[in-house]
Amino acid sequence: MAHPGPFTLVAFHAHPDDEALLMGGTLARLSAEGHRVVLAVATDGAAGAAASSYGSPGRLAASRRDELDRSAAALGCARVVRFGFMDSGSSGQPREGAFSRHPPADAAAPLIELLREEQADALTIYDPSGGYGHPDHRQVHAVGSYAAHRAGTPLVLEATIDRRLIRRLVRIVEAIPGVLPAVKAADYDEAYSPTSMITHRVDVRPFTDQKRGSFQAHASQASSDSGARTLGLLLGLPRWLFRRMLGYEWYVEHGRTPGTLLDDVFASLR
Repeated sequence: MAHPGPFTLVAFHAHPDDEALLMGGTLARLSAEGHRVVLAVATDGAAGAAASSYGSPGRLAASRRDELDRSAAALGCARVVRFGFMDSGSSGQPREGAFSRHPPADAAAPLIELLREEQADALTIYDPSGGYGHPDHRQVHAVGSYAAHRAGTPLVLEATIDRRLIRRLVRIVEAIPGVLPAVKAADYDEAYSPTSMITHRVDVRPFTDQKRGSFQAHASQASSDSGARTLGLLLGLPRWLFRRMLGYEWYVEHGRTPGTLLDDVFASLR
């Protein structure tokens, strides 16, 4: 039966910092509105790109553990859960035992348990492409979809980006020499979600300070030995421009026919 809430949402992510980039504003908004937000992360991020000063993968994982706690605090999350799978990395064949190499039904076991324990009303995952195609992101979609079905979680939302908008931003970046030379608009022809599939555009402009605080918490992911990374470049934006560029977040709700864009992620439960 529909009810006004508050609700419990489990936000399932592949690595520490994914929650900041894709839906930090939504998590902060839901927390401020009195909903219970549980942040669940599949891997420790040990294979993430970072400056060599962070040392071995084990040391980087320890740093990212602390960063995730600070990010969750900035966003007002009620609980952080780490599943402890091996980070698959973003280059080459993932090692045996990595998160992306597990059968989804096996990897879903801890998420199913969490959804049942929390009596979650909603689960967020990624779109089928995993956004930009990282194997752990694609696995989040497969594992999360399976877990929600098994746990009976009524609402599943794919955190994504409107493909049309991100291609427009990438074309701007392409036109500025030396900013992100490896980024090409053609790489985003199949990335994230087409406008026609988007069901929610969530206004998080009042919460971009919290979103920025979440970005700042993930210091290891702001730069590498070769220079600033996406998170670092975004943190370099003036606050007014950060708010303008990152003031909305997008979702595709499973089972909902796209139409008028919704601002309330829990609209189907009310």
